[in-house]
Amino acid sequence: MNIDELKNAWNDDVSQETPEISMEHKNKINLPLEKMRKNMRMEFWSTVGIFVFAFALISLCEAPFKFKFYIDILLISMGFVTFFFFSKFFKLYKEMGSPVLKTYDALKDLLQQLNLNKQYYLSFYLSFVPFLVCELIIVIECIPRREPLSDMRIATTLISSVLIGLFGLYLIGNFWFKHFYGKHIAKIENLLKDLEK
Repeated sequence: MNIDELKNAWNDDVSQETPEISMEHKNKINLPLEKMRKNMRMEFWSTVGIFVFAFALISLCEAPFKFKFYIDILLISMGFVTFFFFSKFFKLYKEMGSPVLKTYDALKDLLQQLNLNKQYYLSFYLSFVPFLVCELIIVIECIPRREPLSDMRIATTLISSVLIGLFGLYLIGNFWFKHFYGKHIAKIENLLKDLEK
């Protein structure tokens, strides 16, 4: 291969770069992305508010020290788990606000990130099942009763609560994701399909 053929091959590769997205499509993409970013901000601040409220409630309630201490440790552990997942969501939040979504491939990559974060989102909700179990154990063990619960009653309560909690958290997480993010992701998927045509 001589120099001229090599130059022509190089020029062909450069001319076949990924096509840019038109301004009209960029505007259509930015609307659902901005709505998702707004929902993410709302969810972050409401989660912070829930933790502040929970710590304030525990500090103000009149309960034995052991009960309050265990619940505080549990809330701190939940805070660490929440921090881990929100760090993943924040990374996506920054990518959605990035102005480099000019090409079809960049948009496709963002859609893949959104679908990956759906799995993170469901994992986030399901990760609270062990905390639910711990809360139940603390409540059963620390709250005084006139008559102690039987072993069968304790086992039935724990197992049924775990099953209901697991199912409930999965349903809530799925519904919440579809309501606040899924419909916007569907709009982006439809725009991608339009761009493929």
